Amino acid sequence: MAAKIRAEDSRRTVVVVGAGAGGILAVGRAAECGARVILLERGPRTGRKLRICGKGRANITNTAEIPDFIQAFGDNGKFLYGAFSRFFRDDLIGLLERLGVKTKVERGGRVFPTSDDADDVADALERWCRGLGVQIRLNTRVKRIRIGGSYRVEGAETYSGFVPADAVVLATGGVTYPRTGSTGDGYRMAAEAGHRVVEPRPALTAMVVTERWVREMQGLSLKNVKARLELVPENGKKRVIAEQFGEMLFTHFGVSGPIILTLSRRALDVMSEGRLELSVDLKPALTDEQLDQRFVREFKGTRHFKNYLAELLPRAMIPVFIKLSGVPPDLPVGKIMAVQRRRIIELLRDLRMTVKSLRPPEEAIVTAGGVDIREIDPRTMESRLVRGLYFVGEVIDIDATTGGYNLQAAFSTGWVAGEGSAMSDEQ
Repeated sequence: MAAKIRAEDSRRTVVVVGAGAGGILAVGRAAECGARVILLERGPRTGRKLRICGKGRANITNTAEIPDFIQAFGDNGKFLYGAFSRFFRDDLIGLLERLGVKTKVERGGRVFPTSDDADDVADALERWCRGLGVQIRLNTRVKRIRIGGSYRVEGAETYSGFVPADAVVLATGGVTYPRTGSTGDGYRMAAEAGHRVVEPRPALTAMVVTERWVREMQGLSLKNVKARLELVPENGKKRVIAEQFGEMLFTHFGVSGPIILTLSRRALDVMSEGRLELSVDLKPALTDEQLDQRFVREFKGTRHFKNYLAELLPRAMIPVFIKLSGVPPDLPVGKIMAVQRRRIIELLRDLRMTVKSLRPPEEAIVTAGGVDIREIDPRTMESRLVRGLYFVGEVIDIDATTGGYNLQAAFSTGWVAGEGSAMSDEQ
């Protein structure tokens, strides 16, 4: 990854638009490679979205290997092979450790700073860039990218003046969390430069359901459950769209949590085709037969049904489960009939909700859609249409499941774009 350091008087000028995870890596790497770097950030602070990701803890990457990362990004994942081969998990962890930020691994291979503080990551990266001589201009919004003859970048036009540059890196993020500055400016600027932009839409977001009983369980988190998303078209057979095993959360509007966010990526693609239903298996480790045998064995005596459920379900779920089962709460378990037992098993294996909609873009974790990957060189992140224009992170049509994959892609594409933008035309 070493690059030839240039003489001071022959340095290229690189302008990076956006100080998120990808932008800050692009800035630092371009400066390391000898470029004169100017960072333009429309907000008052660098790394605003990075500072709140992972509930403020910053799930920066994952211990999964490259093939698993590629798979997490779906059909467009192969585009990232080049970036991941140049700068991947161990490179990122090594960089952060050199900057004084130690990391740890948690469930699912998720990597966090040991301090559990996302600010530590963002602050360390900013210090790194400032130490390399990067000029950081906050509260500076870019209006458009100026392109000259032969489709070559000339610089960036801000609302306060023109900034000439040999290369411009667009790292403006998506349309999620607009309060952090991700308002879709990059998509507009890319389109004005002649690029095809796949319609941006929210990904990894919570689901709104129609059932009112869900609200009664607001705040309840379930672990080790299986959620299945099913499509029920008006004319046609019900089909399973996707399944996920892990943790979910009930909210005042519906459901959220890691497995729900992952399923939302598929929900987005099929919502127009019919009714979407979410089925939750509360006991995926057991078969129907095993549950039935257990109940036959334990449904004896005078203990009330509501008291028995305390051994089977979280306390907050019991009133709702009783209501849905139709079994009287004070009925002695010894008097539960076979038909009632089957209903209990059915609810445990298929707690079903109807998906009304997804939560709005400003609540989504990442954006699906963006600049068409066919118009970007995966080796450098440079535009295939405009010389000297580079793209990073969410502004590209790439998005993955939760677990640190999206942030790693931002860091990796930022590193590669920073290095590529700093190189002279001859290199």
